[in-house]
Amino acid sequence: MLDLLKLLFTGSAPISGEWQPLHRSPAQERHRQQWLAQQVYLNWAGPYFKAYHYQKAGLPGARFRVQLARKEGQRGAVFLYDPSMGPGNFQHFFDFIRDRVLALSYQLGAADQRTLRHERYAETTQKYFLKPQPNDCTDTGRCNQRFGNVTIDLVSINGQPGFIRLANDPFADTIFTPAATFDTLVDAVFNLPPAPAEVEQLISKYRKGS
Repeated sequence: MLDLLKLLFTGSAPISGEWQPLHRSPAQERHRQQWLAQQVYLNWAGPYFKAYHYQKAGLPGARFRVQLARKEGQRGAVFLYDPSMGPGNFQHFFDFIRDRVLALSYQLGAADQRTLRHERYAETTQKYFLKPQPNDCTDTGRCNQRFGNVTIDLVSINGQPGFIRLANDPFADTIFTPAATFDTLVDAVFNLPPAPAEVEQLISKYRKGS
């Protein structure tokens, strides 16, 4: 994994790739719905939540790895892929994060993917762009922006998952209420109970994906 991250930051200039619509096949969606119904996501939501707060506090010992990300007013975090998950579970977990944000009165603004071909590797990004629904405004006329715009990326190198990046970008315009914090977003998405033993046993079922 460290080698993949090094490639991202030290590789040659990419050959531009066009953004294309991101689609899931009917078979992939059926597989994902079964994964959701069996709550397989519980194997990672809580542990990633714990890892995020461990990273913020500078504490060792988290089961999974998370890096904090800040850029021009954005707040975010990078949730690094762990081989114990398998690509199938990581893909479903990426879509699960999207669904959790949608449940916070958001709508999907765009779903795209592209592949950048570098000299030594190919970098594929799947991206969701989510916008707060514009129907929650106070009597004063100021609309609740919640967390502002939210983006979720899944980055893979040569077909191997690398990380999921979650970020929010608050609106500065005074017609909106102040944005909730990124910590609150992480809490709303990831703070779930531990997986029971029977759910842990389902990891291998979805490891390779559909």
